[in-house]
Formats: sequence, C-alpha cells, structure tokens
Amino acid sequence: MSPPGIAPAPPPLDLPHAPEVRRILVMKWSALGDVALASAAFEDIRGAFPRAALDLNILRPWDRLFAHDPRFERVLAPEVRDRGHPLRGTLSWLAQVRRGRYDLIIDLQSSDHSRLLLVLLWLTGGAPRYRIGHHRVFPYNIAPAPAAKPRHALDLMRAALAAGGIEARAPRPVLHVPPRNRGRVQRLLAEHGVAQGRYAVFLPGCQARGYLKRWGARRYVALGLELRELGIPHVLLLGAADEAEECREIRRCCGDFVVDLCGRTEVLDLPPLCEGARFVVANDTGTAHVGAAAGRPMVVVCGPTDPCRVRPAGPSVRALQAPIYCAGCYRKDCSHHSCMMLVSPGQVIAELRRLRALDG
Repeated sequence: MSPPGIAPAPPPLDLPHAPEVRRILVMKWSALGDVALASAAFEDIRGAFPRAALDLNILRPWDRLFAHDPRFERVLAPEVRDRGHPLRGTLSWLAQVRRGRYDLIIDLQSSDHSRLLLVLLWLTGGAPRYRIGHHRVFPYNIAPAPAAKPRHALDLMRAALAAGGIEARAPRPVLHVPPRNRGRVQRLLAEHGVAQGRYAVFLPGCQARGYLKRWGARRYVALGLELRELGIPHVLLLGAADEAEECREIRRCCGDFVVDLCGRTEVLDLPPLCEGARFVVANDTGTAHVGAAAGRPMVVVCGPTDPCRVRPAGPSVRALQAPIYCAGCYRKDCSHHSCMMLVSPGQVIAELRRLRALDG
C-alpha cells in the first residue's frame, strides 16, 4: 500500500455530487474563537451534503457548543491533547474514527498533531478515500494551492473546502442555541430592566495571558459614558472569570446604566444576548467570534494581532487598529501598549456611525 498522490488544486473535485460520500467527519479542535469561526464552514459542509451523516471531532469543553446541534449526528471529543496519557488519547481517537467508517474526513485543524493522527489512521488501514486539509502534504489528497500571503482563518478553511467542490455560502458563524439558553437570556434582561434593541454589548476582556489584546477599562468607561450621552440606555458587560476585574472597574466608573453579567452567562448565551443589542464592541477575543453569530454591527479593537487574519466574520463587522509600525507584532509583553491606547473611543463611535448602528 503506497501513499496516494496529492490532488492538484485546479480543477477542484466535485465531492458533493459523489454518491460514495455518505459518512463525513469534520475535525476542528480548538480554541473557542477558532471553533466559533469554523461554524460557518460547518454550515457550508452541511449544505453541500444534506443527506450525508455528518460527525464532528472537537476538544472539550467546546463540544458543549454542538451537543444539541442538528447538523451533527455525533460529536467526538477524545482527549487527544492529554499530556499525561498521550497514547491513551491517540488510541481512543483511532478507535472512534475507525468505527465511523467515514468516506470523507475534512481536517479544518490541519495541525501537525491532527495530521499525525490521520497518518496513523492511514497506516492502520482506516483512512477514507477522501481527506481534505489546508496543505498539499500527505496524508491529505485534497488541498488548495499554497497561499501567497497570510490569510484570514476562515478563508483558509474555505479554500480547503473549495478544493473539494464545497462552496462558501455562510457569511458568518452559525451556532444553534438551545431553548434553555434563550430562556435564561430573557430572564437576565427582564431582571435588569433591559429592553430588546435598547442596549449595547461590550466584550472588554480576553484570557489573562493575552492581556495585550485588551483595549482597557479606562477606554471602555469613556466609550460607555459617551454612548450614554448619545441615548444608549444600557450597556451589558459579558465575560468569564479572567475578565471579572476589568468588568467590575467599568461598572464602578460608569454607574447603574452598565449591567455587569460577567461570570453569569454560558457561551451559548452570547448569541441571543448579542441578537438583541444595537451593536457590539469587543477586543480580539474568542467571545467576539461567538457574538458575531448574531449578525449585529460589531467593532473590534485590534492591536498586537493582525485584523486581516483574526477579525470576526460577517458583513457588519469592522476592525480598528492604530497605524503604527509595531501593530500586529503578536508579542506577549510590551512596554508601551501604544497599538491599543492610540485607538480612541471617538474612533469607535465614528465606526459605529458608518455601520449605522447609532441610527434610530
């Protein structure tokens, strides 16, 4: 048995019309923002194969986002990154994937690790006929031509799908929110006297180790106070444990019109909370990609990361970044943080006006 050759990028295959493709596994492991962004690609795959059995391979805890997703028959979440028991995770993954008897595997992770698992699957005789990846290397036999420059993460996924004849149709993330999350959102809004369409959402945090991506409590305070003067009755602060201190400071400085829901929501509460908002202002953080599923006007402040690569997907999303020499440096520490401090609340408001988010 010899490795199959790599299929050329042009012309693409037409897998959606291949009758032998009946069972499909999609691989996208982490992290929160990447998984939420990939949900647009999931929607395109489901649309291209409406009658195929579609399974998802993802890592915990993000499997909870798709536990009730009607697009997938099964969600596989073996601990493939368990450093204490790497062999156990690998064997579990191989066993579960072999049981699936897939005709097509679409690896949207396309990391060295996911590629290694697919090589092991091929070596043990369990690899399907079709294997899509981002790069034209073994074990993928369907992949796009190499990109000439850094591209947006969703564009990379779409290019891989296009090599198999799968069209890009979903303009933004698509997350299926269970009724229990929508019910909790309604109760939270009622509890704080917040009316649909009469509030803004701030996502002012990010993971603590990525603190350079934070615009800062002081600037969110200034933005909130200006929005209050412009007639926005409420601002909701959303985040997790790492963002709690940032949210408390914003609430303390702004007063009662700011509602701090940090730590009181689940990830799947974010789309319905953002659906009812006039607009969303966020840092480059995973929750911004989740919030983008709502399709509301969104302004994302970027500094050390490149907005051309990380901006949430959607026609009503705009990214702001200071035009300085070191913007997009991807550093983890910095002595001046100018890339974020040079973006003013006035610039955010001007972008919201261009999006017509302050009209009405």
